[in-house]
Amino acid sequence: MRGDGVSGGTALALGRRLIGAPEWPPAAATALGLLAMIEVVLRSDGAGAALSTELLLGLCGTVPLGFVRMNVLAAAVPIVAAATLTMVSHQWLTGAVLASVLVALYLAGRQHRWPAPLLLALPFVAYPIGAPFRAEADHPLFAVALAALAVTSAGLGAARRARAEATRRAASSRTVADTLLEHAARGERARIARELHDVVAHHISMIAVQAETARLTTPGMPAEGARRLLAIGDTARAALTEMRRLLGVLREDAGTEPTRQPQPGLLQLMELVDEARDSAGASTRLIVRGPVARLDPGIELTAYRIVQEALTNARRHAPGAAVDVEIDYTVDALHLRIRDNGPGPENTVASGGHGLLGMRERAAAVGGDLRTGPAPVGGFLVEARLPAARLGASGAAE
Repeated sequence: MRGDGVSGGTALALGRRLIGAPEWPPAAATALGLLAMIEVVLRSDGAGAALSTELLLGLCGTVPLGFVRMNVLAAAVPIVAAATLTMVSHQWLTGAVLASVLVALYLAGRQHRWPAPLLLALPFVAYPIGAPFRAEADHPLFAVALAALAVTSAGLGAARRARAEATRRAASSRTVADTLLEHAARGERARIARELHDVVAHHISMIAVQAETARLTTPGMPAEGARRLLAIGDTARAALTEMRRLLGVLREDAGTEPTRQPQPGLLQLMELVDEARDSAGASTRLIVRGPVARLDPGIELTAYRIVQEALTNARRHAPGAAVDVEIDYTVDALHLRIRDNGPGPENTVASGGHGLLGMRERAAAVGGDLRTGPAPVGGFLVEARLPAARLGASGAAE
């Protein structure tokens, strides 16, 4: 049994290799044509017109195979017609014509959609069906086997074409998905960089102002100290100019208009929750734990954007579901927990989308981490841990 399986697999692989060769049709047509003529001559009992007709049908059933590269259907039609006429005249199909028919049906199924392969195989299917109605029903087993072989050849070609099309569609879908994901990631990173740079620009401007204030308001300052403070202010202003130029480029890449509004933070979360409650028409609560502290603007901006995206996802994937937004201040970190009581995400949503990717990018940009997935008791859960860099009264990190 193993030897038969190996032999069958070897023959199938050899057949695919031969059909894939660029010059196989003329060579196959020539060889099959010669074999058909030899077989007709060896088994024929007639002479003259009968022998000439059989030779002509044998050539018509094999020679057109040499033109399948140009047009499969134009080559398959005369091959099938010659085989049909041979069967109708109650003659045996030669082995060469049978091989030519099976190859033509396979190629027709592989290169053309239905009904073309079905119409080509129809004469071989109809031949055993019409046997009881003919005056002489010759070779019924051969007729049934021929019909099965014809349908199988066309079906194998159609299956090969379907697999190739499915592979191409899958590859195209993966390429499009990867492109969209990469484009979304680039856009999200540009927005993150723009917003964080806005925060950094604020700090740089504060450095310039404080250096200038210290230089002008400190009595009895040595000349060297004044020059150093002046240099600090000039360096900060130059860096601020370059930062604004970079921000302009980032805004153009992200496709947004410049804005002079301050970046949002944790103080604006109540407004965000109220807006989500009004738009969704469902319960949305803000729960704060721990001593509230002023954090680094970059951390607050990241927390705000994560909550904003999580609420947007809840409205989109679980409309009408109640949402709890929990903010937990600890000594070394800010913990965010956004959970809805909806039906929970599908596998494709839970595995990650553009919004989830953006939240992870934001958390990673400030040294934090983020986890998403089904909640323990139903719904969807977003958890984030962000480092808590507290600011003192002067605005510097403690």
